[in-house]
Amino acid sequence: MGWAARFLTAVSFLAAGILFAPDSLLGASPGRPAAGVAAARLAHLLCFATAWGAALWVTFIGGIVMFKHQFGNLQGKMFPAYFMLISVCSAISVAAFAYLHPWKTASTIERYQLGFLLAALGFNLSNLLVFTPMTIEMMMKRHKIEKDLGIGSEVGGSRNSDVAKTSPALAAMNKKFGMIHGLSSLANIMAFGSLAMHSWHLASKLKL
Repeated sequence: MGWAARFLTAVSFLAAGILFAPDSLLGASPGRPAAGVAAARLAHLLCFATAWGAALWVTFIGGIVMFKHQFGNLQGKMFPAYFMLISVCSAISVAAFAYLHPWKTASTIERYQLGFLLAALGFNLSNLLVFTPMTIEMMMKRHKIEKDLGIGSEVGGSRNSDVAKTSPALAAMNKKFGMIHGLSSLANIMAFGSLAMHSWHLASKLKL
């Protein structure tokens, strides 16, 4: 099944869901039609859930597995797409939440929630536009050094740390890469934490 077919299938299920939740179209207010409010709620929920789920997987599972096994080429392709996805989702969540809770009429708690969402967006954009490009550049340079040293293609592990003890160039590159990767990881965990704080607000609004 191609990408377009998968997308259309997902949209079809979303549209069909309205038949089983007609109350979702209620909730109009002056200047904001019910359909607009419902669309904003859905956009916020789905984009928040997507960003949260993707961050959870990459931060605690996928990213760690790839880092330990030196899947550099895969990381170079996946992380830009990952940060693009969660940045777009965070931006939509911010816009939808701001639409549902205009600043002038929002409560203090709602303003805090918007702040959490803006923080997540800021941290994600810093990774997308700054840290990820720097990390990939450093990764490519390190791979070149490893190739010249005859390492980096091992399966299931790497001899990087052992060879770095006798190669000043590789040791210096490892240090630079570790610093940039650390900043990227910090920004990612801060974005994840900001979303986690907002999740409590969403949970308090659910009526199951």
